[in-house]
Amino acid sequence: MGRFRFCSRSLNDAIVALFLLSFPLMCFGIRYFPANGDMEAHSGSDVLFGYTEAPEYRNGVGCSRDSIHVAMTIDLEYLRGSIAAVHSVLRHASCPENVFFHFIAAEFDPASPRDLTRLVRSTFPSLNFKVYIFREDTVINLISSSIRIALENPLNYARNYLGDILGPYVDRVIYLDSDVVIVDDIQKLWNITLQNNRVIGAPEYCHTNFTNYFTDTFWSDPMMSRVFGSRKPCYFNTGVMVMDMEKWRKGNYRKRIENWMEVQRKKRIYELGSLPPFLLVFGGNIEPIHHRWNQHGLGGDNVKGSCRSLHSGPVSLLHWSGKGKPWARLDEKRPCPLDHLWEPYDLYKGNHHRQQSAVGSFNYVGYSNYFI
Repeated sequence: MGRFRFCSRSLNDAIVALFLLSFPLMCFGIRYFPANGDMEAHSGSDVLFGYTEAPEYRNGVGCSRDSIHVAMTIDLEYLRGSIAAVHSVLRHASCPENVFFHFIAAEFDPASPRDLTRLVRSTFPSLNFKVYIFREDTVINLISSSIRIALENPLNYARNYLGDILGPYVDRVIYLDSDVVIVDDIQKLWNITLQNNRVIGAPEYCHTNFTNYFTDTFWSDPMMSRVFGSRKPCYFNTGVMVMDMEKWRKGNYRKRIENWMEVQRKKRIYELGSLPPFLLVFGGNIEPIHHRWNQHGLGGDNVKGSCRSLHSGPVSLLHWSGKGKPWARLDEKRPCPLDHLWEPYDLYKGNHHRQQSAVGSFNYVGYSNYFI
């Protein structure tokens, strides 16, 4: 397929700025398919050139032509996590060539969508993907302060707009946070059936005290507290979701979530960023997926980011939700034990020596019973 050619950076930036101002939608795409030819020279940040090329992953026997759509955000701050997540998906997929990634980039991130596109292409030359630019002004006036400033990043809210961002040909998608690695075949997650007209599927955690996710203002309001009706809501983490985009669009779920964000701006009914509106709209009405598909909380809490252990049971996906991120703790030479399970998927070149010296220094055998 063809690819974009750019003239001078300043001229291109001006054209892009004018285009964004005049474009009525919240995003547009820069599309790349596998293509032969040389990469264009680039003089950007060393961070954007600090990744080694991933191995070539090919389909196994019996793969169909059906695509598996995966949506993720991508930005400079979480770039290392995003690259590792993609690597893990491809490494364990039975049909890696069938996976199509939809990357959503911030409009004003230090790493431009053009730079990020080139980085992904150079790291995964055969990857099918598309990069979208998320218009931050779509959501910026709806965001309220959170207990951790990172949770206020507009890109955290991009998942609310997937029905508008992704083309109508995408009627189903797996949404993944950037701080995950998959250690199982993503086809298994893709094949999960959303029953009883449900719009999303995710692991539920009904032992968690659901009332803690909302303030006393919410629970003391007789109208708001009855929102769940006869539903029995449980906590679920929005970092791993299977989403029926056709039902999402028909049900106008973007607007339902925005409505709760508007209430939050006026009455302060929750503290935790982009998660509570999803709980309000979908709590008690999601397809429960096995917990193995989101071993979350490995980044600790939202304040200290302390080390955590795996939950009991098998593991298909590891999720470093919380303040602590494995790449940061590894670089600071104060990793948690489970951070070493993320490390083999890290393609950052500065990590190569550490991986070599770490061989044999961490007991993976102790976790072998989880990965089945």
